[in-house]
Amino acid sequence: MELIFVHGALVRDGQWWWQRSADVLENRTGIRSRALLLPSCGEITPEQTAGGLAADAAALRAELDSVDADEGAIVVGHSYGGTVIAEAGQHPAVKHLLYVSSYLPEVGQSQGMIMSDEADPVSIGMNDDGTLGVAGYDEASFAARFLHDADAQVRHEAWQRVTTQAVEAFMTPTSRAGWQNVDSTYLVCGDDRSTSVSLQRLHAARATRSAELPTGHHPFLSRPEMVVDHLQAMLRSA
Repeated sequence: MELIFVHGALVRDGQWWWQRSADVLENRTGIRSRALLLPSCGEITPEQTAGGLAADAAALRAELDSVDADEGAIVVGHSYGGTVIAEAGQHPAVKHLLYVSSYLPEVGQSQGMIMSDEADPVSIGMNDDGTLGVAGYDEASFAARFLHDADAQVRHEAWQRVTTQAVEAFMTPTSRAGWQNVDSTYLVCGDDRSTSVSLQRLHAARATRSAELPTGHHPFLSRPEMVVDHLQAMLRSA
């Protein structure tokens, strides 16, 4: 079994975000992890950035194509990563899905449409080059909203990985629902200051099962052992 991590919006370097949990998971189970590079966040080539959600979904499908079909894969979607999973569609390599403060959109829903339901949405601004970025945040205020339960070093390093992203990642409606008919667990982050608990619970109801963690938006950084506990429980119950 392999694990592929799909990170959230407006950041880069998914392997860094997931590494604390990856280390715990490998030490406990031997399962190795890798993180998807998102074209829409400029992680592959500048030319692919404008492809937005469609390019991100294609990148995930290509990554899954490399998985040994007999072993299969767990795909973890954080925040926007769940929308990428949906658009990637059904893939025979996917055995389990884990969602962390994420989304299981119905066909026709865009990331922007989902986020518009929030009473206190994250402040995002348009740039001149057709990308979006967080607006009005500095290192301290970003940490207070997204990483208040993480240590100071993690907060600092996370801020260095904030980036811009193609507007098409937010505005493109999904054309598939890759989460349907796949075993899935949703981890609701009960102390999340980014995605509201009510919105998380709405999407969690579409998963096979759900659990609530007493964490902020990034439990794989602040409480990696807790995230791995639920990964192991998912594998045992499937």
